[in-house]
Amino acid sequence: MTTSELDRAADIEAIHAVVAAVDAAQRAEDADAFLALFHPEAIWTTGGGKFLNGLPEISAFTRSVITGATKDGYATYTPYFLRFIRDDVAVAKVRQQYFNHDHELQAEGSPLYGLTREDGRWLLTFCQNTPVVDH
Repeated sequence: MTTSELDRAADIEAIHAVVAAVDAAQRAEDADAFLALFHPEAIWTTGGGKFLNGLPEISAFTRSVITGATKDGYATYTPYFLRFIRDDVAVAKVRQQYFNHDHELQAEGSPLYGLTREDGRWLLTFCQNTPVVDH
């Protein structure tokens, strides 16, 4: 592998680690761990369509909903598509599955995570959480 291929492999691994950290923070209902994954100027659109502009708004929303979020079940987050827009900008599509405590699938989502590399670290910067609706 060339140096650039090794760098790209490291970036892919790091982005997968960000998605895994989202999964872990959500399951642990750990707002601080979740919020540490965001760029300070990030934007986020929730699954319900609420637009959040900047880390203070994302923080306020997260802190209001994360406690007790796993009382009826849990979600898993698995990246399945990744595209580098530039060396320091990437977009990941994520398969989000909601399960009850009996591990039965209840619902699905299809988040889009736009990430930027800041000081060598990949951060969530422009994201949208989209529910999957059966038609």
